[in-house]
Amino acid sequence: MDPLSHLLDGARARDAFVLRTIQSPPWAVHVRDGAPLNVVAVLRGTPWVVPGTGEAVPLAAGDIAVLRGPDPFTFADDPRTPTQVVVQPGPRRTTAAGAELPGDADPGARTWVNGGCGDDSSVLLIGKCRGPGGIATRLLSALPPLLVVPSAAHVESALVSLLSEEAARDGPGQDLVLERLLDLMLVAVLREWFTRPGAEAPAACRADGDPVVGPVLRLVHGDPAHPWTVTALARRTGVSRATVARRFTDLVGMPPIAYLTQRRIDLAADLLVESDATVDAVARQVGYGSAFALSAAFKRVRGISPQRHRNRA
Repeated sequence: MDPLSHLLDGARARDAFVLRTIQSPPWAVHVRDGAPLNVVAVLRGTPWVVPGTGEAVPLAAGDIAVLRGPDPFTFADDPRTPTQVVVQPGPRRTTAAGAELPGDADPGARTWVNGGCGDDSSVLLIGKCRGPGGIATRLLSALPPLLVVPSAAHVESALVSLLSEEAARDGPGQDLVLERLLDLMLVAVLREWFTRPGAEAPAACRADGDPVVGPVLRLVHGDPAHPWTVTALARRTGVSRATVARRFTDLVGMPPIAYLTQRRIDLAADLLVESDATVDAVARQVGYGSAFALSAAFKRVRGISPQRHRNRA
């Protein structure tokens, strides 16, 4: 895989939440549930999104907004409309004053109708990724608080339509279907955004096309458990050790072995949460000879032990 594929592969919709909502004006929904990543597709209407910091942004049908948590944000028919509903962790809905709102009167599965279904209503498809892993956390750090991919960008609309249809169903394995479809939609949106001119893609993604750094990145990503040294990487890429060290640091922002360590620790963090493998087994999967060696590196990079990281998750 290329670095962008590896990064997007970490953006799995773990513990996903999908909802189709119909909002009639005047409406304003303030979201403060702390979800790490929110994907909102506008199916109908011209709503506004107001991020926690920054200016309000108008949206149109076909636009897709991605909001990085845990900062709160607001969707509304107009930025001046007072907040009517607050989405709290859970998720649960309250009034602006904190009073609980009923959650059992909505028609259909994963559907919330607020104020009717008139021609002037907005229809939003909302997906939330509530449990990102270590690699996805690296992705989140590269995103702005709000990014909008307009309908003109030709992100596959069939994915949005299919996710909307499946959100209203309750068949066998429905949660898994929704997570996979949300995965695909998120990957399509982020790939479109990262490849746009001027987008601040992670340094490793921007350096992938470099004739020296690109092959080094593919070696590291392809086999992070290999005992790589700068000399070995230089030999495989056909340039000097000094050239690899200097050019990699200039383009990626850190030396090759520091990048390798970061990659191994991110992988280990995800494996510790996703599997029941022992710390020693995880250590060997990511290139460390023992649980002790992984623990020392893990503490140095993340400030806690692998076992404590697993217990927290």
